[in-house]
Amino acid sequence: MNTPQNHNPSRLGSIDRREFVAELLAGTPDALVITGLGSPTYDVYASGDRDRYFYLWGAMGGALPLGLGLALAQPQRPVLVITGDGEQLMGMGAMATAAAQQPNNLSVVVLDNGHFGETGKQRSHTSLGTRLVEVAKACGIVRSREIFQLSEFKTLAQDINARQGLLFAQVHIKQDDLPRALPTRDGTFLKNRLRQHLGHPLV
Repeated sequence: MNTPQNHNPSRLGSIDRREFVAELLAGTPDALVITGLGSPTYDVYASGDRDRYFYLWGAMGGALPLGLGLALAQPQRPVLVITGDGEQLMGMGAMATAAAQQPNNLSVVVLDNGHFGETGKQRSHTSLGTRLVEVAKACGIVRSREIFQLSEFKTLAQDINARQGLLFAQVHIKQDDLPRALPTRDGTFLKNRLRQHLGHPLV
């Protein structure tokens, strides 16, 4: 395969994804967290399971729509979507829908290693020229940024906690193969414990 002219190797990430996720979650102790399938779910679970976390299994492209609905239903709580570049590429239109709604309490963090990690580590569109941060801005998510350093989790966590506007962050992580940390796949259990955390009756 020829390398596209707009592919820039200098943009490849160096952040340890699991360390970044753990630090970000420690800095956002009140956030309701939705994870995209694959590595983001493993990373969040590896940081320590919480009843305010909801893990998606096999719902590629569904993390942001679910997070948007939760943010609109729980406007007093920060809602944090942690997903990967492949999953977000699958749900590109959700960025436009989130921008149209503009919930102040919704933050989307995309862990971008430029590969489809769950299907054989093929190169994803973000390593072939697509810049998700620019897509987010074009959709109307003004508060969009790229992150290249681990230490930037501090400012990001502060902004998530502040709930001062829809936020999108593209975090450039290393392409690595960490041990999988697997939470339960029982969707009913995950739904019920989140409902209990929010003070809702079980259905």
